[in-house]
Amino acid sequence: MLKLLKTFVRYADGLTETVGKSSSWCAILMVLVTFYIVITRYVFNLGSIAVQESVIYLNALLFLLTSGYTLKHDGHVRVDIFYGPASVRYRAWANMLGGLFLLVPVAGFILWVSWDYVTAAWRIKETSPEAGGIPFVYLLKTLIVAMAFLVILQGLVEIIRNALFLFADEKDPDQQSDLSGGAI
Repeated sequence: MLKLLKTFVRYADGLTETVGKSSSWCAILMVLVTFYIVITRYVFNLGSIAVQESVIYLNALLFLLTSGYTLKHDGHVRVDIFYGPASVRYRAWANMLGGLFLLVPVAGFILWVSWDYVTAAWRIKETSPEAGGIPFVYLLKTLIVAMAFLVILQGLVEIIRNALFLFADEKDPDQQSDLSGGAI
């Protein structure tokens, strides 16, 4: 069972890492597209709704698909009044219980309430309401479901990682190299 959990952690961490690093390129693309929009609009007096909407798509890709990656690397905002100076065991308990009772349920709720919203968009193949806009709004909305799935997946990984530390004498959960397949 322990081996199965470690295998799950390794593969899920790998998926999170791959999706996060791949999606991070959207930041550079957003800058380039925004630069293009400014130049074409103010220098050449040209514009394109689809190009302008592409910044929204890139922003959604960046922030929604990197949420699990940010969780993996402990990059989310946290109030460190009690957590910061706490012991490693206290942090492991806080992360495990927070994941079990807050993170996974909230991400599950987001998945549940967004499912009908996204499936309705797919049913009608929802397009941009703007003439000349990007005709793939249903794909954009699908990112909500993808984000919830990735956060749940990485949340389960963090819960398992901290439980292994607390109950199976594994290494410090902050030192993820033993469970993620390599040093980060």
